Amino acid sequence: MVESSYGAGFWPSLYEPFRKVGTRLAEWLAPASEASSDKDAYRIGIELPGVDQADIHLTLDDGLITVKGEKKTSREEKGDTWYFSERQFGSFSRSFRLPPDADESGVRADMKDGVLTVTIPRKTPQKSEGRRVEINKM
Repeated sequence: MVESSYGAGFWPSLYEPFRKVGTRLAEWLAPASEASSDKDAYRIGIELPGVDQADIHLTLDDGLITVKGEKKTSREEKGDTWYFSERQFGSFSRSFRLPPDADESGVRADMKDGVLTVTIPRKTPQKSEGRRVEINKM
């Protein structure tokens, strides 16, 4: 094996800053979220200011809640000179794995003041009745 004069780690270190650009970009475009729970339900709040309700798609599949959507640009640039813009536009997606005691059949979503709140009720714990097991003679 021949090692280059730059050393074994030269090429990996050259592109290292760009390795996780896709992940960082996705995190930057992902809406801020929070999760909480009480004895009755789990709640996920997702900030979606400026996103039209018709552009939000909420799906539930095998214990995974996914929120996808798009924040569309609304500005016209006819003759305007822009000095800076911190507004974000584009598609987003966030997924959340539900805990085992989540009742998927009762999931509800509400939108108010640019915040989507997903409420997932907890299953009521089933009490085990227990039963006697017969022992067979061999």
